Amino acid sequence: MQNNPVRGRRVARPSINAAAMLLASAALCGTAYAQASPPEQTLMPGNPSVAPEEKPYVAPANFSEWASSIKLDFQGDAGITVNPAGPDNRRNFGRLFDDNSNRPVLNQFLVTLSRTVDPKATSPDVGFKLQLMYGSDARIVHTLGIFDQLIHDRNQLDIVEANVTVRLPGLFANGLDVKAGLYPTPLGVELIDPKTNAFYSHSYIFNYGLPYKHVGALATAHVSDLVDLYLGIDSGTNVAIGYGTGDNNNRPGGIAGIGLNMLDGKLTVLALSHIGPENSKRNTPFANSAMRYYNDLAVVWKATDKLTLTTEANYVREDGFRAEAYGIAQYASYALSDTVTLNGRAEIYRDNTNFFVSTPVAERDYVALERGVFSRFILAPKPTTYTEFTAGLTYKPSWTPPQLSTLLIRPEVRYDQTLNNSRVYNDSKDRGAVTLAADIIIGF
Repeated sequence: MQNNPVRGRRVARPSINAAAMLLASAALCGTAYAQASPPEQTLMPGNPSVAPEEKPYVAPANFSEWASSIKLDFQGDAGITVNPAGPDNRRNFGRLFDDNSNRPVLNQFLVTLSRTVDPKATSPDVGFKLQLMYGSDARIVHTLGIFDQLIHDRNQLDIVEANVTVRLPGLFANGLDVKAGLYPTPLGVELIDPKTNAFYSHSYIFNYGLPYKHVGALATAHVSDLVDLYLGIDSGTNVAIGYGTGDNNNRPGGIAGIGLNMLDGKLTVLALSHIGPENSKRNTPFANSAMRYYNDLAVVWKATDKLTLTTEANYVREDGFRAEAYGIAQYASYALSDTVTLNGRAEIYRDNTNFFVSTPVAERDYVALERGVFSRFILAPKPTTYTEFTAGLTYKPSWTPPQLSTLLIRPEVRYDQTLNNSRVYNDSKDRGAVTLAADIIIGF
């Protein structure tokens, strides 16, 4: 038997005995862009979009005026990952969202109803966000207990966000933001929303070293222009509230960390940790006492008007199975023009106990692992060090029609290789693999 944590699930290796696996996931995250202000107003490396123009805050005079600022948005993302080796199992090892090779994929179609609080509000402000997803990404980012058993096909339905945010400007020097409900984790440079990412493919850190979502409350205290403090409590990683339907162990977790905003926002540092038990009581007697630690550090430096450098360091530890993984990723984005940004990512990731990195065989295996039910995953034969190098472009056409809020095309080329002779790619035949990919994101 062999244990594997991919964000908290039980995994079985198809070529060996049915193996019991559980995910361990850790993260300290964020692009300081995504943490210092609401996601709707932030940019990730590789996104050439122009940030919204800052306007003086004017408090809503009444409910009608408040309601008039509610937005309804639609966004779609579809792409294809070409593997020239043509693996028989049609799987790209080490991937979760783009694991299907040589087939077009509807990654996600998002419907978002939202109102964003103003970070410059001088009186209390209330916002909310409700976001629904349909597509293949939903099978990975499910919150247990919420639509995760509804559809058995590759394209599934999910609630990405359902939360309320309150802005209290009178507390601390620059106010206090409190978010409650279902929300994506604040940990991580890469996000579920594809338009904020530089690449179609994801890093090993995003796939295996971070949570995806939480149900709970998160407070962000803007102590000064320099320091932001984060503190939250939630039901855990990718789980709802209530054992048996949502939470796989019925024990809480929590988030804590600090953000630094320096050089007038040109240099930001974000260090976050999520701690709590994440194993399922279905198959792990010690589930309630085995802690999992996600730790992530992100440093973003806008070196020039055109060049942005982002460094992410990640460490995850699962006490119950004495498992750990760690890695570092370096991003670089250079704006060649108003419409084209050149992006690069270099990463090294060590799965020190062969517990984290794996690829599901069937469409519901990922959720089954989180629930503690038998599932099938493709695994490395031993603890392995992975590297990946990705280069690509983000193209925002100048001819984008006014009806579209977003139109991005992202071609990329990627090379993955193991450093210790583990043959995990292309039907477990090769130490390395080349993939070519592209996607298109349309928002309106």
